[in-house]
Amino acid sequence: MDYTIREGNYEKLGVQKKDDAVIFTFEGEKEENCSILFYGKKAEPVCKILVPEEYCRGSVRSVAVTGKLWKNLRYNYEINGKIITDTYATRIIGREKWNDKTRSEKDYFICGGAYPQAFDWENDRQPEIKRQQMVMYKLHVRGFSMEDTSCPRKERGTFRAITDKIPYLKKLGITTIELMPAYEFEEQVIPKKTVLPDYLKWESHGEDLIKPESVQPVEKINYWGYVSGNYFAPKASYSSSADAASEFRELVHTLHENGMECVMEFYFAPGMNQNVILDALRFWVREYHVDGFHLQGDSLPVTAAAQDLLLSRTKLFYTHFDPILLENAKKYHHLYVYSDEYLYPARKMLNHMEGNLNEFFCQQRKQNSVEGFVNYITNNNGFTLWDLFSYCEKHNLENGEDNCDGNSFNYSSNCGVEGNTRKRYIDNLRKKQVRNALAMEFLAQGVPLVLGGDEFLNSQQGNNNAYCQDNKTGWLNWKKQKKETWLAEFIKNLADFRREHPIIASEHPMELNDYGRKGFPDLSYHGESAWISSIPADRQAAGILYCGEYEKKTDQTPDDYIYIGYNFHSGLSHLALPKLPQNKKWYLLMTTAAENSFLPEKEILEDQHLLAIEGQSINIVIGI
Repeated sequence: MDYTIREGNYEKLGVQKKDDAVIFTFEGEKEENCSILFYGKKAEPVCKILVPEEYCRGSVRSVAVTGKLWKNLRYNYEINGKIITDTYATRIIGREKWNDKTRSEKDYFICGGAYPQAFDWENDRQPEIKRQQMVMYKLHVRGFSMEDTSCPRKERGTFRAITDKIPYLKKLGITTIELMPAYEFEEQVIPKKTVLPDYLKWESHGEDLIKPESVQPVEKINYWGYVSGNYFAPKASYSSSADAASEFRELVHTLHENGMECVMEFYFAPGMNQNVILDALRFWVREYHVDGFHLQGDSLPVTAAAQDLLLSRTKLFYTHFDPILLENAKKYHHLYVYSDEYLYPARKMLNHMEGNLNEFFCQQRKQNSVEGFVNYITNNNGFTLWDLFSYCEKHNLENGEDNCDGNSFNYSSNCGVEGNTRKRYIDNLRKKQVRNALAMEFLAQGVPLVLGGDEFLNSQQGNNNAYCQDNKTGWLNWKKQKKETWLAEFIKNLADFRREHPIIASEHPMELNDYGRKGFPDLSYHGESAWISSIPADRQAAGILYCGEYEKKTDQTPDDYIYIGYNFHSGLSHLALPKLPQNKKWYLLMTTAAENSFLPEKEILEDQHLLAIEGQSINIVIGI
């Protein structure tokens, strides 16, 4: 290999092509012996370049290498005799095939590389969807399409398959997709080779009465990807082509063309260098135009990310934020609290498990002028929505951990039978509970999130921790999508209603008084009698009235009066309806008691003072 070297420019960590050279910049102390290893198609390096110790600033080495390197670049670093794959590598070579069984402990080998940089973004711009209009959809790139027979076999489990499903997601009302880890990570659980000392080795003798049992270990796979990864490279095995970078860019670009957003979930292991974390986030914004990050992990530089100028219009999702960020917020509000605090009050009410209606209503109106809130009743780490009403207990034996893994406090209900049933009344009750759960999410002020597959009753057969289930348990069953089309239509109607009535998703916290002198409080509660000042914790039915005068529709006219009646009792309940101003009338628009919940035409209520709600159902009534 013909090459010459000179000192690099230290501009940025990683590899960059500049003029006639390829510049390698990486972490390396001046006292350390650092080299670059170059490879052909085999694991043995074909060339080794020693990086002079004088090419060092701080703890960073930088060297420019001239020669024909870029087109077929395959490299690693060697530091003090240890081979290290570049933390900043934008391509990982060696994991192109998902769970490739030909990779063995002996010959397992990966190295860094680079993808072609040319991609026509065509003046691409981030949609910057306002949080009042957001509807999120979380999916696993591989599991989303592995069982989708409408997708070409080569494209199943890839970014391309998601791109092809954008019209479907858009029709559903989704504005923002969230991808579980889609950067490079090792999905195979490759045990480290250990050698026992002589005094721990055991040899069998004929007179031994006790023989060691041969136990066949459960084959594990890191299906979800919540481990340390190569944070600057899209996952090659999630691509239908050899160019994962272009395929992922095409996905983001197509989403943007459709006015939709892409949020990536990133897990950072404890002890991760915080500068690397910030560099990774900036990289995906610059190079892939992603719209947001859901950050997972402890002691992350969340405050620094929120204050970073390049990321100031990138949505950040985390469990909590430093109050100082709320005091010094920028004009574009990009912080979102993403936690389970909505999940438990909602499930308790739905499944009659010591639910507190006051606590639940506080979640329904939870809002902040600066930071948003993501509301969900199901997420990947738990039951699917259908399983939430089909199983009382988790069924995780297939995970190989004796059913000890996964959350044991699910606040779930099987509606009378554990798992599958042919009893129609149980099936109907479960479907009504599904409608109730979705209605609750979409009628809360925070951003609703739909778990991929919940829109067609996808099941994991009671497994609430499918982290290793790279099979039909962890994949979406698209056959059910053709059968349960009614539910997709219900979600679309909920999304439309939310978008058409901005008072529901107002970004302003409700003050529960008539501060604007509209004649009604912005939000008020109603029980058997109208205008109750507080909600007793043990109450099971009550109504929420939103005064539309406090928000404007898209045509700048005031929103309607919206009354949401919640009845968590098993039997019929009656709630008082307040008298409307200016000869307005109450009309029933939706009831989850019916499979076709949204009425074809709104129906005027015969009794304008009382709303009758069937057991375990939610009604929407509008005053116009």
